Amino acid sequence: MGKKARSASGIQKAADRKVDKSSLPPPPPPPEEEHGSSKILPAPALPGSGFKVLGDEGYDDGGVADLSLLVDLEDSVQRRKRGDAEYFSALKGDLLPRVQTGPLANMPRKDQKVHLAQLLFSEEENSEEQCPSEVYVDQVDGEEDRATVSHRSDRLANARTALELSLVLGESACTSLSLAEICKRRLIFFGKDGAEDSLRCADMAIEIAGDGFWDRDEVKVECEENPKVDEKYEKNATTPALANPKTLKLLPLRVSQLCLRSALLQRGNALSALGKEEEARETYEKVFPLLESEPRCARIDWERHSLYVNIGNTFSRTGDFTLADEHFKFAEQLGKDHLEQDGGSITDGKAMVAVAKRARAFALKKAGREEEGKAVLREVVTQKLKDRMEAEMEKNNATKST
Repeated sequence: MGKKARSASGIQKAADRKVDKSSLPPPPPPPEEEHGSSKILPAPALPGSGFKVLGDEGYDDGGVADLSLLVDLEDSVQRRKRGDAEYFSALKGDLLPRVQTGPLANMPRKDQKVHLAQLLFSEEENSEEQCPSEVYVDQVDGEEDRATVSHRSDRLANARTALELSLVLGESACTSLSLAEICKRRLIFFGKDGAEDSLRCADMAIEIAGDGFWDRDEVKVECEENPKVDEKYEKNATTPALANPKTLKLLPLRVSQLCLRSALLQRGNALSALGKEEEARETYEKVFPLLESEPRCARIDWERHSLYVNIGNTFSRTGDFTLADEHFKFAEQLGKDHLEQDGGSITDGKAMVAVAKRARAFALKKAGREEEGKAVLREVVTQKLKDRMEAEMEKNNATKST
């Protein structure tokens, strides 16, 4: 029952929190009816968009529905958990989890979620992370200019802020994604020196995406700029993970799978940075079963492509060019499919072919076949110059016609 308000102000506050049930929006659909971006659309989500699905008449939504599931702007999980009457009463009384101090204090919970999405998914124009490829390459050589170092530092700080905000809002999916982003951005900022810390974050992200439980206090340490892990810390994992049966009553399994795909890929990259090639390869390969039912579209093919190239690179670094090139050919074929099949993304197809060829060129050099590698790189450069000239001609023709 709970205690009744005794003071006049308490009675008024309780009255103010009451909601008119007739004015409430429709309840969220059952979790099992939410399919995210795996559902192919009969027409483009946006006029003129090129998210055609290869081998199908439908279209990909560009990941919009998946993003909606992950960020949960409409608070479907909280609504299912509390019931609409209690949820909207808590919302009206500002009793739902949100940041109450600092620059975000005046933002309502929904706006804080929007800010969280921006921290995790927004990329600046000309950012080095703008390419959809997630191929691991050590980007730290000590020759970075001040602007590059500053940009990478800011991106890493944003990921830590996203993690802190995710924990306050009680958003487990964004907590997992934030850890995966910290893993990725630590590797970009610190290079191999940050690989151990990156691997720790990826392992936590995987645990949150799993079917067990995770420890909020253990994760909270990663919000710090220089996290110090207490080796004597006694883990207290009591928060249900995303695929835990208790959690699956509130959200679809797809949320767990999306987070797991991201975390496994970044874990593979961290292991590659540590030189643990076989373990990295095994980690990358765990993602493929999660992609089997996904549509053949540029967005998902970039994910497949990154896995093939990363696996190829693990073979190259251990001296097996034959197996490396086998995987580079798989990656290259994904790009060719988009160039050759109806509705494929020409831009993405060319980029996929170029990334695969570049990986083959470096693998050839590592295998002692430097001249062959140079020839492949010349192909890449020649094609890029040709594409640039064609783009300029189209631009000029469009200008003349207007």
